[in-house]
Formats: sequence, structure tokens, C-alpha cells
Amino acid sequence: MRDSIDHHREIPYRLLKCDPQLSVGDSGSGNLLVHGDNLFTLKALLPYYAGQVKCVYIDPPYNTGNERWVYNDAVNSPEIRSWLGRVVGSETEDLSRHDKWLCMMYPRLELLKQFLRDDGSIWISMGDDSIGYLRLLLDEIFEPMRFVATMIWQKRYSRENREAVGDVHEYIVVYAHNRDSFKRARNRVPLDSKSAAVYKNLNNDPKGRWRAIPMTAQGYRTNQMYPVTTPSGRVLRPPKGRCWSTIEPEFLKLRAEGRIWFGKKGNSAPGIIRYLDEVEGLVPWTWWPHEEVGHTDEAKKEVLAFAGQDEAFDTPKPERLMKRIIEIATNKGDLVLDCFAGSGTTGAVAHKMGRRWIMAEERNYCETLIANRMRAVIEGKDQGGISEAVEWKGGGAYRFTRIGPTLFDAAGQVGSTVTFLELAQHVFFTETGEPLVTTAARKGSPLIGLCNGTAYYLLFNGILGDKRPDGGNVLTGSILQQLPTHDGPRVIFGEGCRIGQTRLKREQIVFKQIPYEIKVY
Repeated sequence: MRDSIDHHREIPYRLLKCDPQLSVGDSGSGNLLVHGDNLFTLKALLPYYAGQVKCVYIDPPYNTGNERWVYNDAVNSPEIRSWLGRVVGSETEDLSRHDKWLCMMYPRLELLKQFLRDDGSIWISMGDDSIGYLRLLLDEIFEPMRFVATMIWQKRYSRENREAVGDVHEYIVVYAHNRDSFKRARNRVPLDSKSAAVYKNLNNDPKGRWRAIPMTAQGYRTNQMYPVTTPSGRVLRPPKGRCWSTIEPEFLKLRAEGRIWFGKKGNSAPGIIRYLDEVEGLVPWTWWPHEEVGHTDEAKKEVLAFAGQDEAFDTPKPERLMKRIIEIATNKGDLVLDCFAGSGTTGAVAHKMGRRWIMAEERNYCETLIANRMRAVIEGKDQGGISEAVEWKGGGAYRFTRIGPTLFDAAGQVGSTVTFLELAQHVFFTETGEPLVTTAARKGSPLIGLCNGTAYYLLFNGILGDKRPDGGNVLTGSILQQLPTHDGPRVIFGEGCRIGQTRLKREQIVFKQIPYEIKVY
């Protein structure tokens, strides 16, 4: 098991190669669909998106032992067996189905954790078979104090009588990178018609519908135990064990503004008037009925609009369910990541809601089902799911990529197809732990970025216009004079250095040779 725990560190960085024919619109839109193994994909994306993702949602194999499902969730596929043989070794034959599932999930969750922003969260769909294993795994990787909640989604609306007990729900487990930051950033759930129905206008208030919130709170506070006289003349004090929810000056102010309700006869306990148009929404809770977020039949119909019967999923998620997750966890412009993309529901919903998105899927339907679905969303032809609710008419773009070769070849040399920008992204991330979001390298500069007062430079692929073997890729006195200046420490990567250690120390320069001093993992 130790090998699988550390496996995410040993995954080599790979390149992402864009396919313009399957991409739609501006390649710089920020939306990305990757066809390839999600473990390789996550490692390839880290230098670009570490600490940038607001919401991770995944719907991984449920580990039910059902090998007929598209993901082969008995974790017994040739690919998984081969990987376990390489990583875990001869012990693989003794592993149970659950052990193999945990070995598969562990490195992926370790990598996903690194993508989250401080206020970010990860949402994972799961069934009864592995919910206990998943919670223990997440507690180990994220730590128990980062647990937020386990949502219960009512996936069926009708009874079925095949099993000893009918299976009518699934779980969505939520962990946050930082619980306090997540709580401050998370959004409330919009009021539905049932919740809004309690707001009425009993006194023909020109401000519209309202409800009275009882003006009491639990406990005893001396300055909140004052007497209240009702319009009918009754003198009231807080019930036993409670106090008024506001101090007397604030109560008198609300009363003068007509914001206190004493009942139709004017002799009831006071309530604070709250108008419907002041309600920001409801605090999310853990019970999600199908009337609010959809069910599996609804989801299957949504997928069949883009897929043939041979590509149909047994367990897709409805767009309304994804809408609920995304509206709680994100705001417009935030980044959503799903590395078990399946039928592409996460990306479709995120796109319609104005979020940026990244999806990864290793199966071939990534190029058919998901790509066709996202094209239909962008062109405005997808008017199913949540389209009407969010008034979706089309727009946007995305880039389609495939997992390419490794950054370094078998001999440990930088691959022949690696570009300056690709190596710059890798060098900056492995040195600083931060993604290189914007870079002067796009403008042909060897200064690739700054972090904590240190400047990082890369001499590679003749960035200074001299591609001779001993030219611009080698740090010399003349090359040093051409580099953008920085008042502070500098780290310079190059193929060689002809400046002595005394001068390097005086100039606050640390030189690192390519490829030997580039961190591979």
C-alpha cells in the first residue's frame, strides 16, 4: 500500500497536445477537455492549475463489483491489473476488490488536493458499497477537520421491489481545503417555490411579501431581557431559557420602521419582519430530494440526446444535481475540475452557468459523446437540462487536448518536442510550488517569473535568439548582461555556466544545469 500512497510523486510529467479540429472557438478561453488517463492528466495539469480550482467534482467507480459498467468498477480491468502489478508488486494477488479500489483512488485524490484554492472544495459522488472506505481515505489525505458534510441525493422517485431493501439514494461527500474559508465563500441555495410560499403580505405592506422571524434567542443576556409592550397593552418578557434576539435600542428602531409584527390582533410575541426580496437564499442542507435536483431517469434522457444506445451510461448525473453543487461551491468565472468526466455533465453545466471548466476522460467517447455535447452547448443547440432555467443561448469555447509524451525522455534529457513555455511552466512549478499563470516567456523573455522575491530565468531553445551549442543557452558574462535585471536573488537554469562561483555568489545567482538539476517529479 505504501507504494500506491507515494505513486502520485512518481508519475512523470507529460505534455498536453491540442487538437484544433476537436477544439471549438478561442483556445485561450480557459476551458479544457483532455482525452487521456486521469492520473497522467492531473500530473500534467499541476504546473498550470495548482491552487487555482474552486470546485473539484468527481463521480468515480463505485466499486460495486459490477464489471458490466463502462468504468469496469470491479477494478479488475487489464489496465488496473497492470498498474497494480507495477506499483504494488506481487502483493497485488492478495488484494481484495476494495484494496485495489483504494490503491486506484489514493494517488488521484492526493493530486486533486493540490489543485484546490484556499476556499475550494471537493465533492465526490459515491454509493453504499464504498462510502465508508472513501471517508477514511479522505480523512487520511485531507484530514478530518476538513470534512464539511455528506449530502444524501434521492436518485429515484419510484419504488423498486427487487432487493431486500430498495436502493433510492446516493451520497455526495464534501471536503474543503480550508473549512472556514469555504464557509465564508460558499453560496446559499436559491429559494424554491415551496420555500417562498411562506412569505405573505398580511397587512398589505407596499414593500411586498414578508414573514415574521421570532424575536427570541437561546440563553440569557442581561441587556436582552427588557420588557416589550404590545399594541394591545400586554407586557411581554422572553420565554424561560431564552432572551430577545436584539438589544432594546435596535428593537425600538425596528418598531419605529414598522419591522415588528405582533400578530393580527396586536397581542402576540414580537417577530422581526423579513421581506422576500431581502432573502439571499437558504443555507444548504444535506437532504437533496429528486424534486429539487433531479433523478437518474432525467439524467439518462439528457445523455441520450447526445449519445447512441451503445454509449449510454447506466448512472449519469442530472444537470440539476450539478447545478446545485456548482451554485453552492462557486461563482461566475471560477474554475471547476472533473477528472472522471463520464458523459460530460459537469462541463456542460459549468459552461451554462458561466464557470470555467476542465474535464478529463480516458475512454474514446471523450472524442464523440463529450466533444459533441460541449459543441452543442457552445452553439446553443443544447436546450435540455438546466438551459431554460439559466436562460442559456450558447457561446464560449474550449480546447481539446490529448496526453502527449513525457517531458523527459528515457535518458533523462528534455524531450525534443518540448517548447520553451512548456519547460518554463514545469521549472517554475517544481521550484516554487506555484503555477506559472502569466509569463513574460510568451514575449520571448528568459525571465519566467517571480516568487517570494526570487526571480527565475530559463535559458532554453535559444530564447535569446542564439541557438548555437555554446550560445544563448549557456550562461556567460555577456549573456548575464542581456538578462532582465532583478534586485534580489536569482535562479538561472541553463545548459552550462561559464561564470565563476565567486561572481555568482556576489550577484546572488544560483545556477542550475539543464536537465540534471530540473526536478523530474
